[in-house]
Amino acid sequence: MSEAARLKATIYVGGLDNAVTARTLADAFIPFGEIADISLPKPDLPSSTDPHRGFGYVEFELPQDAKEAIDNMDGSELYGRVIKVAAAKPQKEQNEGLGSKIAIWEQEGWLAKHAISDQDRMTAENARPETNGRSEDPMQGLEGLDVAGPKPE
Repeated sequence: MSEAARLKATIYVGGLDNAVTARTLADAFIPFGEIADISLPKPDLPSSTDPHRGFGYVEFELPQDAKEAIDNMDGSELYGRVIKVAAAKPQKEQNEGLGSKIAIWEQEGWLAKHAISDQDRMTAENARPETNGRSEDPMQGLEGLDVAGPKPE
């Protein structure tokens, strides 16, 4: 299965109680289709006693099963807590977006979104009006506006 197809078949499950295990998630989501994988990310701190970070991912065999699980389980209760079920988003690289140590305009994602192609640049330059070698005065046509108040009649 390609990475894009795997992402479409993976759901995010948030708001989980500490008593929830991978087995609990499997039992809750098996009615919607075959489950390929379940992951409950562990806390970053090694001294933490929590079994997981309060969210998890469930990967189904088919993307339709994931959609069905989202439609039916979002806002439902699991161990007395309302859970959030949504499509999983791709994981950002550590040096992407806010919080990275690289300037935003030097990141590849930003460049791909905001870069101007040479063809677009040439089209914009050709669309500018001809000025016969002289620069146009931006203040032209503003004469007489230096007097405040109503116009004298």
